[in-house]
Amino acid sequence: MSVKVFIDGQEGTTGLRIQERFSSRNDIELLKIDEDKRKDPAERKRLINESDYTFLCLPDAASIEAVSFVENENVRIIDASTAHRTNDDWTYGFPELSASQREKIKNTKRLAVPGCYASGFVSLVYPLVSAGILPADFPVSAYATSGYSGAGKKAIAVYESDERPSEFNSPRQYALTQNHKHLPEMQKITGLKYKPMFNPIVCSYYSGMVVSVPIQTRMLQGYCGINDIYNVMKGHYNGQKLVKVMPVNGENVLENGFLASNTLSNIDTMQIFVCGNDDQVLLCSRLDNLGKGASGAAVQCLNIMMGIDEATGLNIE
Repeated sequence: MSVKVFIDGQEGTTGLRIQERFSSRNDIELLKIDEDKRKDPAERKRLINESDYTFLCLPDAASIEAVSFVENENVRIIDASTAHRTNDDWTYGFPELSASQREKIKNTKRLAVPGCYASGFVSLVYPLVSAGILPADFPVSAYATSGYSGAGKKAIAVYESDERPSEFNSPRQYALTQNHKHLPEMQKITGLKYKPMFNPIVCSYYSGMVVSVPIQTRMLQGYCGINDIYNVMKGHYNGQKLVKVMPVNGENVLENGFLASNTLSNIDTMQIFVCGNDDQVLLCSRLDNLGKGASGAAVQCLNIMMGIDEATGLNIE
């Protein structure tokens, strides 16, 4: 038996990637909106209320508007925007947080898909905070390298232009004033007392990212060397299908000790690396910003909400 799914914002990058993941599925009946009615509130409202599940692949204001259209109490919303990620009435869509979080996702009618950078950050910091190793007031900093596909249509057009400015050939730091839109969820979901410092860097390749968090182990609660931190990560993600903890220092995994950011492009899994030594540990999360960082995560949550294998329709390795 199929379920009816509507994607509000079906022509955007996230919406198109969700549709790709439905291409081989016979359990999804995709409700399509006519091209000339994509911004018609009445038509969007009709399709939302006819659906069993609606994905919102929209700017924040449009997502909030779409939620206001819901009149059918059985409609379940999966919002890929920033609008509801720190709203206590919504469920945060990172099932690997805990067994109880997975159960919340299964039963919710309002789900917020995590941000791509936030997914990588949460995957690294949450296990240490919840285990009592990383103090909640720890001065956490993070940096990340990402492909340009998450930069928006205008920026993508510039990157893919034959006449792009030379600066677009270089990694470019941004959000320098510490106001990146993912910071609120990065702080709230991990339980940190203060906002982390965050340095995102967009690069001249299409998709994939690595989020990195450096840890000075002398500042942790009690003694924790690299193997202790590795064991916390390994234990937290034991049995997970879409998050894999790699060997310490990426042994026999990384090519000549280099951690590339685009390796998981078009893959819906995430890899966790614990690198360094007993004094200084570098935690790294590698994922596709369009996969486990967006569309793949949205479809994973849909699968959990449907009560089926969470990897259905996803590209995992």
